[in-house]
Amino acid sequence: MGHRGTPVWLATWSVAAAVALTIGVCTMTAKARRGGTSVFSYSGRRFVLSYVPPLLVGALLTAVLVRHGLEAALPGTWLLLYGTGVVTGGAYSVRAVPLMGLCFMAVGALALFAPAVWGDGLMALGFGGLHIGFGLVIARRHGG
Repeated sequence: MGHRGTPVWLATWSVAAAVALTIGVCTMTAKARRGGTSVFSYSGRRFVLSYVPPLLVGALLTAVLVRHGLEAALPGTWLLLYGTGVVTGGAYSVRAVPLMGLCFMAVGALALFAPAVWGDGLMALGFGGLHIGFGLVIARRHGG
């Protein structure tokens, strides 16, 4: 257990999520500047309005699931909601992005019904493997 009864893994994943969000905002800002546009352009606002709500729902559900001792449902919940955000936000992007979101959702569905001990491995497959695999494809075919 970590600070005030928070499981160490939950604190670790929370820090990882904050770091990922920071990296995402920085890279989106840099890409927008290179393209001579703003992150808050019409396309940027559409992306944020479709991507952020599933992530906020994930944060709220995390608190509820932890409060009720249902931590085993977190990997599936996180993967499903992140995938939902990627599908909806990726609707304004290259075809590979919403496809990646659907893959996250598939891994999330598996995580909900798989043994709880598979949770970390499925999150690594999703948040690590899918990001790296699709990131390489997108970088190669679309320049990042």
